[in-house]
Amino acid sequence: MKRIILFLAVLLAESAAAADLSWQALRDGALYLYPQNTQQVHISWVPAWQAEANAEQLYLVDGKGRLQADRVIMASETSGQQQWTLSEAAAPYRLEVPGYSFRDYRIRHSDNVAAMLEPVKLHFSADVSHGVILYFMTRAGERAVLAGKYHGGVKALQARRLTDGQRVELPLRAYDTYSEFDQVALPVSEQNQVWQLKLEGSGKAAFWLDGTSNLFAQRPEHLRAPRWNPGEVRLKLHDVVLGPTPAIGIALPYALPPESAFAALDILNPHAGGYYSFVDVLSRQPDRERPFRQLYQQRFGIERSITLLAGSGRRAVLKADTATLAGLTAWLNDSRALAGGLHYLSVADEPNLNYPDFDSYERYFATLSRHIRADTAAHAAGVRIAMPASSRLTNGPTRDGAARRLGADWAERLLARHDTYIDALAWHEWMVRDLLATRVYRDNVLAAAKLVGLDENARPRKALLLDQTNISSGSSLSPYEQNTHFASLWWASVVINASQDGLLDMINYFQAADEPDYPKGLLHADGQDEYSLKPVGLAQAFIARHWGPRVMKMDNDAFEVDALALDASTESEERRRVLGVNKTPREQNIRAEPIGCAGAIRLTLFGPDSTPREGHWRCEQNIVSFSLPGETLFSIEWERP
Repeated sequence: MKRIILFLAVLLAESAAAADLSWQALRDGALYLYPQNTQQVHISWVPAWQAEANAEQLYLVDGKGRLQADRVIMASETSGQQQWTLSEAAAPYRLEVPGYSFRDYRIRHSDNVAAMLEPVKLHFSADVSHGVILYFMTRAGERAVLAGKYHGGVKALQARRLTDGQRVELPLRAYDTYSEFDQVALPVSEQNQVWQLKLEGSGKAAFWLDGTSNLFAQRPEHLRAPRWNPGEVRLKLHDVVLGPTPAIGIALPYALPPESAFAALDILNPHAGGYYSFVDVLSRQPDRERPFRQLYQQRFGIERSITLLAGSGRRAVLKADTATLAGLTAWLNDSRALAGGLHYLSVADEPNLNYPDFDSYERYFATLSRHIRADTAAHAAGVRIAMPASSRLTNGPTRDGAARRLGADWAERLLARHDTYIDALAWHEWMVRDLLATRVYRDNVLAAAKLVGLDENARPRKALLLDQTNISSGSSLSPYEQNTHFASLWWASVVINASQDGLLDMINYFQAADEPDYPKGLLHADGQDEYSLKPVGLAQAFIARHWGPRVMKMDNDAFEVDALALDASTESEERRRVLGVNKTPREQNIRAEPIGCAGAIRLTLFGPDSTPREGHWRCEQNIVSFSLPGETLFSIEWERP
């Protein structure tokens, strides 16, 4: 009898294990989870590349957009696990694996949890083994497109329609340009269709759907239409000024802009600028850069800027030799001639990514800093020294040995040895591609303030400059991100999070206009010296119009909606604003208080069509309420009595 019981126990255990579903080595994407009753989801991770240099986060969001759980994974936790409980009443859940991830995440749950994967588009979303089979659905009349990109792993996609067995093959080819990919149109049907998708090969996998829901399941019966239940957001304002807002700027080209670009630049309304200064060019042509620096300051009113020293072609590693010092002297002469403004200078561009080691960079930094400080007239003209302009701050750069090259570590060592030279802490931030993960920008500003320390007025001892940022670094660019409303949501969220505590002095979008190899600008070149604003450029114009000089304290209980309270008062009137962004397709019901109902109130919305429009609101008992559509920026402004 005991043997029979033992046999049955083993059989039941094997059946339970067989019923578990596992998602392999996810690196970038979201899982939508629909549990029956109460279920568990198990997450484990192992290092993929440079995990020891990078902290990460996982988020579990419920069916109304509330953050149910999150897991901060320290850089030291290269491997680990997490378990969360799911309830049917709070479904559907969204389990977010923000990319770019440096770990492989395995997610396991029972077959009683219907799960659908939303992979990132163009970038690889998983590292898979041979023989992976998934299912997806197209709806009647949809013109769906199956797409994929070869990242050195999965080499083809094979789709088979279950109703009649019709097959569609999509070989994946290697391209020189990262943004290129392969795609094939699926046959249009008069009824809903379920397709089986087979991934040919193993390794890095990038596959997605356009023209229909970008969702894949391991069971056909798990497929369903996405559901976005309305969310609730409470904003409570306090009459407390936290600090100034940062100057919002852009990285500017190494040339005079054509006059045809002036109107677009005026609409962007940058208040800060980022430059490169090529020391080998200046050593030969000392006046080469003065005209465009003067134009941007005098014509466009850019009074605050940061310059990164480099060689031609943005060559990053320089030596403290005669040519470099001659170029630096020419730059200092130009800065004195500008007669006004603040001109931050970093003597290197992302040294933690590019220099052989910290010691070689430190020797170079010390020599050039002494040269700068010796020019007292330049300091009087507004020249300030910034460092280290690192590739990322609290996480490592994207290279081998990144754990020895953290920007924060290099900055801390420079501050310990050369504090009197240093006026500002500058850094660059890349590869935060997930809209729900942009809160790390706030974390990084707080970490930067802690690093430099606060003065007697609770202000950072050194200026904090986030002088370059974009969704992706280098040329690893996705048109789904750079050329769509996604970038608008991302930039608004980044600006709001980085500004939240009134500690940041400057934030610059990299870059102003698309370049042939780097189409990552706010502007697109339409032809011969003709420029138009991309969706993210139009979003920047919206942000600039609804900005203010001071950050106010505000409580925000939402996870999917970011918001920033601003004091926009003038000498003649007291005005307040809230600038915000709804980062998901979910409609959000907003309640903001206290707002005096007697004064003039204006709500402006900026949605996927990139066109501002007036919104409708209701005010009762000093509480303003309104419905915020999905994936929409907003600004609400009112006069205080």
